[in-house]
Amino acid sequence: MNTDKYLHYLDNLSEYRRVHSLNVAEEAVRFAKKYGGDVEKARLAGLLHDVTKETDNETQLQIMENGGIILSELEKRSPKLWHSISGACYVRDVIGIDDEDIFNAIRYHTTGRAGMSQLEKLIFLADFTSAERDYPDIDVIRAHSENSLEEGMLYGIKFTLNRLVGRNALISPNALEAYNDILLASLS
Repeated sequence: MNTDKYLHYLDNLSEYRRVHSLNVAEEAVRFAKKYGGDVEKARLAGLLHDVTKETDNETQLQIMENGGIILSELEKRSPKLWHSISGACYVRDVIGIDDEDIFNAIRYHTTGRAGMSQLEKLIFLADFTSAERDYPDIDVIRAHSENSLEEGMLYGIKFTLNRLVGRNALISPNALEAYNDILLASLS
């Protein structure tokens, strides 16, 4: 798969978002090599994971509607989550990449979910730890990520949940289910 032919889809993004997308692709490839995964799919999903991040809300809603997505009440009230959903639909319906694993990796890169595939975990964690990321505990999350995908994800989800609770923000059930799923697996 020649992923370079998809680079032009980043042209409409700001310089920061373009660099971030390239960094996520690079980190996803590194994780795929380290933990076993499809390197080309990881690179492609990493490149395109934020393809609609800077798209206006009205257009994102149209992309999701055209893609057959019915938003839950929580999703309707959480526009920050829309880019992952609209991005997955855009990649499938506009770009024409008909791969369920890539769709889900983009769809759940923000919240996670229970039963994530290897690719979904790679993209979730690569987005969290990409080179330009600089927030409290990034070094801790990166260190956990070097031990295992699941350890990095567990720490990252806990970090996110704590921040959301601290801001009295809505929490996606998918994030809670991802947390519980990873924690249950670690206790087995």
